[in-house]
Amino acid sequence: MTKHQIREEIFKIIFGIDAHGGEDIDAVVEQYMQDSCDLTLSGRDYRAIAEKAAAIGKKIPELDREINAKAEGWKTNRMGRAELNILRLAVYEIQYDDSVPVKVAINEAVELSKEYCNDDAPAFINGLLAHFV
Repeated sequence: MTKHQIREEIFKIIFGIDAHGGEDIDAVVEQYMQDSCDLTLSGRDYRAIAEKAAAIGKKIPELDREINAKAEGWKTNRMGRAELNILRLAVYEIQYDDSVPVKVAINEAVELSKEYCNDDAPAFINGLLAHFV
């Protein structure tokens, strides 16, 4: 699995965590991994997806505070759910994952927004993430 595909799976899981109101994060991650992930995943990819998704899910309140502090004229409760969860993933990578270069985190967030959001989202996400650099 490519790193982009891994990020895409993580995005889908944290979107699910958000949809479930952030309750029982580990259960949401486990259920997604059982029901939706490719059965041919290597053990390493499986762990990378599950562990990072759970770590992000547990930091959602903190990530939202950080996003709210940088967003000008926007708050997380007004953002589209796809955009918000892409931002959460990217901010987590920028702030807490030293293995991901900042430029890669931003570029991947923009690419995910091209796939899952409206046409205005890539510029919005890129602009907001620039405040974290």
